[in-house]
Amino acid sequence: MLEELLSKLPKHYADPDLLVGTENADDAAVYRLNDGQAIIATTDFFMPIVDDPYDYGCMAAANALSDVYAMGGKPIFALAIAGVPADKLAPAVVQQIFAGGHDICTQAGIPIAGGHTIDIGEPIYGLVALGVIHPDRVCKNADARDGDVLILGKPLGIGILGAAQNKNELDAQGYQQMVSTATRLNSVGAALADIDGVHAMTDVTGFGLLGHLLEMCRGAGLSARVDYANVPVLPAARDYAAKGYNTGAANRNWASYGAHVTLPEGISTADANLLRDPQTSGGLLVACTASVADEVVQAFTDAGHAEAALIGALAAGEPAITVS
Repeated sequence: MLEELLSKLPKHYADPDLLVGTENADDAAVYRLNDGQAIIATTDFFMPIVDDPYDYGCMAAANALSDVYAMGGKPIFALAIAGVPADKLAPAVVQQIFAGGHDICTQAGIPIAGGHTIDIGEPIYGLVALGVIHPDRVCKNADARDGDVLILGKPLGIGILGAAQNKNELDAQGYQQMVSTATRLNSVGAALADIDGVHAMTDVTGFGLLGHLLEMCRGAGLSARVDYANVPVLPAARDYAAKGYNTGAANRNWASYGAHVTLPEGISTADANLLRDPQTSGGLLVACTASVADEVVQAFTDAGHAEAALIGALAAGEPAITVS
């Protein structure tokens, strides 16, 4: 639906300093200020996906900052976006949402320098996030190359755990895995952009692993192979997926891009759902030369992403994905 809506809009006017716009469904806009600096701008917000207001604020803030990191940049400050149903939420609850966002931004080393709040029927919270990067180090999602390997920085399954949470059937261990993963910053993106041989990067969020990988394939004009056995998955999510938990968004994802994905014969519904599971503040997906794969994985590990793994590769061919 989003693709169709955007296709009907006029193209933005040509500006040679707009390094990344809407052309390749990238994670953020990038505008060159001078030969040594470019600014990254992005925004993201959503309604609560957990009951705890502080955790909600943390997850929303980490998710918004991830788009700056996915471009290889370093955030410099953020603005808050909030919709508050003033007649439904006590001020102390709203304050906890704001506190979660504040603490994540403090962890990222940036201030929330302002924002905008409205009275609305359902709560929303998120950030406008601004960052900086050298123009020559921007990691677009479309710059992958034939022969690159694929490395995923976080395990999948946040959406499935959220589905169990919505039914009040998620246990404490599953909740802890969901929140700790979604609030873990992808700040390693800035270090990855400095590694020669890292060609492209994106973060895995609402369209799931397959959807964001397909965007990478389309932008670069390449096909992808994914080794499912190597894809990291949250242990609790694997259990809940096997019990039949899933999201409507995963089904909509598959309806939109399933024709371009070949799944292995006999794959279980649970495993297929994990591959298209929408993530909140999911992991960075990196395309790099095989010669620097170990260095990339080590950078993830050093930054606290112990589950990072090499999950596949890119090759010449029509933009499509084959899972084996």
